[in-house]
Amino acid sequence: METKRCAECGTTMVTVRADAKFCTTKCRVYHHRNRAKLPAELTEQPRWVRWKPVLRRGKVTKVPLRLDGSAASSTDASTWSSHADAAGATTGSGVGFVLGLGIGCIDLDHCLDGDVVAPWAQRILDANPSTYVEVSVSGTGLHVFGLLEEAPGRKIRDGRNVEVYSRGRYIVVTGQRHGSAPRTLAPLVVPSK
Repeated sequence: METKRCAECGTTMVTVRADAKFCTTKCRVYHHRNRAKLPAELTEQPRWVRWKPVLRRGKVTKVPLRLDGSAASSTDASTWSSHADAAGATTGSGVGFVLGLGIGCIDLDHCLDGDVVAPWAQRILDANPSTYVEVSVSGTGLHVFGLLEEAPGRKIRDGRNVEVYSRGRYIVVTGQRHGSAPRTLAPLVVPSK
């Protein structure tokens, strides 16, 4: 038996089948219905990978994969695929989008407790009301996707857990839209340090 996470809700699953991706039929159906609801600006780009969790130095990291299960790279386009191919593959635990070509992400870690958003994160959401936001695979973070010039990534650790990326990184995509966030991308308003 293998321990994996549900591709929809992130719940830990102990599965008999190696190809199992969802913990329940409800999660499987919701996932496939929701898949078509990602912003077209993301799904139309051939910048998709699969991913799997790997334990490194006591911390789980999300390793990008090609469709065949070999290692992918966030800087090598020959290892990426279309959204349709990545979403249809069974390798790993889910899909991820490689940032670049004007698409970036504000990654808000540890800001969600159930449906309650931490005040520091809510201010960032309020500054970005017109762009796609989704719940991270952990269920405790948010990804704010939008239009952003390519620049080096940066972290803000001043009581906030914020990371901003626009190139050389990929972000796991859950399709779990946060609240009533639109399914389009708009220019991002990046928090200052």
